[in-house]
Amino acid sequence: MRNFADVLIDEGVKKNSVLVVGLDPDIQYFPDIMLEHVDSSSNESIAAAIYAFNRMVIDAVADHVIAIKPQLAYYEVYGSYGIKALEDTISYARSKELIVINDAKRGDIGSTSAAYARAFLGEGTLAGEMVTVNPFLGSDGYMPFIEAAEQYNKGLFILLKTSNPSSSEIQDLQLEDGNLLYFKLAEKLETLASETVGANHYSFIGAVVGATYPEEARKIRETLPHSIFLVPGFGMQGGKAEDLGVFFDEHGIGAVISSSRGIIYSYMNQKGDWRKTTKADISRYITEAATNAKEQINEVRFHKDR
Repeated sequence: MRNFADVLIDEGVKKNSVLVVGLDPDIQYFPDIMLEHVDSSSNESIAAAIYAFNRMVIDAVADHVIAIKPQLAYYEVYGSYGIKALEDTISYARSKELIVINDAKRGDIGSTSAAYARAFLGEGTLAGEMVTVNPFLGSDGYMPFIEAAEQYNKGLFILLKTSNPSSSEIQDLQLEDGNLLYFKLAEKLETLASETVGANHYSFIGAVVGATYPEEARKIRETLPHSIFLVPGFGMQGGKAEDLGVFFDEHGIGAVISSSRGIIYSYMNQKGDWRKTTKADISRYITEAATNAKEQINEVRFHKDR
C-alpha cells in the first residue's frame, strides 16, 4: 500500500491543484433558494438543507480541488440529523473521488483517543481519509491517531501553529531551553515523520500551519521537512497568496491550502442582494472562486524566486 502522503501528492499532480475547500455550512449565510423548505425549529429540515448545499458546493468545485474539509461543529450542533448530513456529505464527496479531511481537532488520552481515531480514520460512515488532531494532551493523545492512520493507510494533520490570532498564547510559550512550544512539538513530530516517509519523501503524519504566519512557516519547514502542511487561513482569515510559497518545497509540493468561507460563500461578495441568488449563480460563483484560488496558489508554488 502506498503511503497516504503519496496519495495526496499524486492527486495534486493529477488535478494540478493543492486546494482544499472547507465545508462550514451556516444557514444564516444561505440564500433564500436554499431555505425554501426549512423549518428553523426542525434540526431535520436544517440538516437536509445543509446536505443539499454541500452537494452543490462539491459539484461546483470537484474539478478544481483535491479534498473537502468538513468542520464537524457545524454538523454536531444539529444532533443526529447533523451527523447524518455529515455522513451523506462524506459519501457524496467520495462518489466524486475527493479526499475527505475531517476537521475534528480531536485529542484525548489512551482508549478514548483510540476510539476517536477509529471513528474518523477507520471504516465507519464518519471516517474520512484524514483528520485534524489536537496534540496538547501529549503523545498518548496523538499516537493512537498515528497508529490508526498506519493501520488503515490514511493520514492526519496535527495542530502545530494554527491561523487564529490568539494561537501564540499557548503555542508560542517559551520553554526552559529557550525553545518555543510549537518548535519543540515540531521536533518531536519530525522524529516520527522521518521514519514513515513514502516515495515522495513525505509522511502521512502532517501538520497544521496557518497561512497567517508565513515567517514562522519558513522556520517550521526547515525543522519539519517530511510533513505535508495543511494550511488554513487563506482568504477571509487574512492569509495572502503571495505569502504561500514558503509552505512548499522546491518542487511545489509539501502543502495543501484550505479555503472555506471565501469560496463557499463567494456569492455574498457579488453586487445586489445575495439572499436572492439563484442556484445557477451560486454554483457559478463558487466554481469561479475555487478556480481563482487554485490559480493564485499555483502561481506562487511554482514560482522559482519565492
